Order: sequence, then structure tokens, then C-alpha cells
Amino acid sequence: MPVTVISSKPVPAELSGTFRFIVNLTDAVFRGIHHGKKKHEDDFEAVLDRSRIAGVQSMIITGGSLRESKTALSLAAQHGFFATVGCHPTRSKEFDEYPGGPEAYIQALDNLISANLHGKGRVVAIGECGLDYDRTHFAPEDVQRRHFRSQLFLAKKYKLPLFLHSRAAHKDFVNILREEGFGEDRERKGVVHSFTGSVEEVVELMDMGFHISVNGCSLKTEQNLLAAKAIRPDKLLLETDAPWCSMTSTHASNTLLETLPASLKSKYFPSSTKLPSFMMGKPVKGRNEPSAIGGVAWVIHRLNEGVPFEKVTEKVYKNTIQLFGLDELLA
Repeated sequence: MPVTVISSKPVPAELSGTFRFIVNLTDAVFRGIHHGKKKHEDDFEAVLDRSRIAGVQSMIITGGSLRESKTALSLAAQHGFFATVGCHPTRSKEFDEYPGGPEAYIQALDNLISANLHGKGRVVAIGECGLDYDRTHFAPEDVQRRHFRSQLFLAKKYKLPLFLHSRAAHKDFVNILREEGFGEDRERKGVVHSFTGSVEEVVELMDMGFHISVNGCSLKTEQNLLAAKAIRPDKLLLETDAPWCSMTSTHASNTLLETLPASLKSKYFPSSTKLPSFMMGKPVKGRNEPSAIGGVAWVIHRLNEGVPFEKVTEKVYKNTIQLFGLDELLA
């Protein structure tokens, strides 16, 4: 795709229908717990109901630590979704603090993967893993690099795709991937999620064989929009990173999002209430939800003039199934 940002032609206000998506989801705020305190009733099922209305067909629940990976697998099995297993770079110190040390931690992740490769709620990727140099106060760069490499071993062992995180660390990130055999062997695949890098980084990652996934945080600035537009259709994935990465009126994407027909806006962004006035059945204002993935798709559609909305959503849906091996969703 070209990288100049040109809006598409106006879309009829009556546009409606069901467009298919796959999203990721896990956080205590969907159970009514905000900043460690119970603020309202558990509305997880209501969140799922809204996601189904928005066209969400399934979810990949992301594991960001050993404990969280166990929770993700349990939740995925309960609801017939999918999960990832891994440790986020900002939690890399967990490897060294774990009883038995890093070897025991990676072995625990290994055991979790091997026990959940098949059936309902299965593991479909290794991660979220990678590097985050914006938040080294959680884990130093050298600690992040060391335990990023150890998780790449798991991806090679089980031939699973990677669910990757990269923030302000592109050079080290791609160097480690190449040194570990990713980027040359096209059988070793993955997605760089919540992408906020440059056009040049998009091109390099795609040339290495990786997919790029975008959400609200990926569409904040004009430079972000240029990078998003540079993603080739065959390498594009969409996500929400709910409950984070909401799309807001201050983002560069808002001009494009304002063209969303009312028939779709009511599905992707249903009216919400502020936390103190919580009402069961309504979203909490400021808490991103899986249903908002349609808004992300709409912005990508508007960035690419002449590409119908349904073509964008169906291509991403098929990309997701192919990358993560979700063949059962084709039935």
C-alpha cells in the first residue's frame, strides 16, 4: 500500500451488517476491579455480549506472565477462546525472582505450553514477549534481552508464532530475532502487536516475515497513520489491547473515525457511563472494550481509499486464522 494518507469516498450512512473480527482480552477491570479495589459488579459477560454484537467471532487472551498465562488459558478454555503463554518484557525480572531461578521459570512456561497445545482454550502463540526500553524502571535492558531470547527458544521448540512487543528498542529487537533464526526462516512467524514505530520499521519487520497489528495506540499521530498505511494487506492484523489503547478525540485517527456510520458506531462504541454511575449493560467510560475493534478497522479502511470496509475486515480475519492456525473458525 502507498503511504500517503488520503481519505476514502464518503460511505453511505445506512451501511450496516456483521463484519468478523478476532480480538484479545484480559484484565481485572472487566470484573469490576479498578486499581485493586472493587468498584462495580462483574460485567465480563456483558462485555462479551457487546463484542458479539460488534461481530467479534473469537478472542486471543494474552498471557503477560506465568501467572497471567495460567489465567488466560483457564479463561480461554471456559469460553472456547484461545490464549498465548509468555512473559512481557516489563515483567522480565520475574525470571530471576522465581523459586529455582530463570531455568525453573522457563520450564514452568514450557510445561504450561505442552499441556495446552490441543483442544478448547489451546495455546496459539508464545508471548507477549519482546523489549520495552520506555519502561526500564520495571526491568533493565539487559534483563529484558536475556529473557526475550529464552522465550524464543519455546517458539522454536513448539513451532508456534510469536506475539511480540517492541517499544523504543527496534534495533536490539530485530537483531535478537535475526540471531535466533527469526526473519530468515519464513516458517518462524509472529506478529508485532500494538505497533507504534516508523514506516521504515514496518517495512523491515514485514520483510522479515512478521505481521503488524494496530490498535488505538497505533493511530494517535499523523506519523502513526503513515506507518499504519504502510502495512501490506497480507501482513495486517487488528486488535484493541483492551482495556487499554482506547481511541480518543485527541488522536489523529479521530477525523477518520468521525465518518463511521451511526449503524456501526452503536455496535463498536455503544453509549457508556462514568465509573461512579456504573450501570449493568453499559460500558464504563474510558475502559476500552473488544467491541471497539470495529473502529480500528474503520480507520484502516479510511486510510486506504477504494478498499471496501468488508474487504479490510475479511482479509484481517483470514490473516489471523492463518497466522495462529485457527482453522476451526473456518467451519
